[in-house]
Formats: sequence, structure tokens, C-alpha cells
Amino acid sequence: MKEKFKTLFPVKSSLISLYIALTIPIPFISSEELKTPSLFLFILGLFLIVNITSDYVETCEKKISYKTGFISKAFGKKNWEICWKEIKSIKSLPTSQGSRVFYFVDIKGKNILVPQRIENFDNFLDKILKKTNINTEGLSYISPLWTYKILTFLSVLMIIGEIVFYVI
Repeated sequence: MKEKFKTLFPVKSSLISLYIALTIPIPFISSEELKTPSLFLFILGLFLIVNITSDYVETCEKKISYKTGFISKAFGKKNWEICWKEIKSIKSLPTSQGSRVFYFVDIKGKNILVPQRIENFDNFLDKILKKTNINTEGLSYISPLWTYKILTFLSVLMIIGEIVFYVI
């Protein structure tokens, strides 16, 4: 049975709301001849950011697959898949921000980044444990969820402030 793990809503909403907060004023403050092109570019950018944040992980009895959209592929992000039986171990590396990233290590020694920003992450970790018998204790989201929620909240405040100051 296939199971799909989408990008976490707080991650997706934080990126989209930040994009809107940073770019929505541009069409309104542009000169008359630039209003239409800037509105078009705003909508195009919104389409791009929604597409880029729509990557997902799919699992089945035989493998894990990471699927990206057309736009992500155009910017160099690639789909990948690995069979459960090819996963030899999971290794951890620190990030410069103090958290940890994890990699599947396959039987050939290739490293594949473990998706850490997906919904039902605990269910995903249980599936890894059941299919590989590799201990998943210690694997967690790359950043605490509250960071994405704060970014979304601040971005929405910026949007409200921009609307209020534009109307006044």
C-alpha cells in the first residue's frame, strides 16, 4: 500500500506567507507603467513558491520515493528513490545552526537526505524502523515546528501592517 507524506503545513505556510509579505507591496507602490508587469511577476512568483513547497515522500512495500514538481526539477532539485533493502544505515551530521540532518546510507555508500519536513513524521519513522530494523530514535524535524509557526505569524502581521498602511 502506498502512503504519501506531504510537506508540513507550517513549513509551506511560512514560506508562502513570507513571500507574500515581502512582495505584495511592490505592485501597489510601482509606477503606473510597472504595475501590470509587477503584478504578473508577483503571481508568477506565488505560483513558483507554491509549486516548490509541494514536494512529497511516497512509501510502498518496496521503496521510499521523493517526488518534486516540475519547477523544483527545473531549479535542480531531483526526484529520488531507494529500496528498503538497500538502506544499510542512517547517519547524522550537525548543521551550522545547531540542529542535525540525517542521511540514509545505501549498500553502495551513497548518502540520501532523510526528509525531515514532512507530515506524519512519526509514522514515517515507524515505517523506516519496520522496513529496515534501523533504530530511528533521535531522528526529528530539522527545526522545531514553533519556528515555522512564528515565521508565519510574523509574516501575517507584516501583511496586515502593509494593508493598513496602504489603506490609510
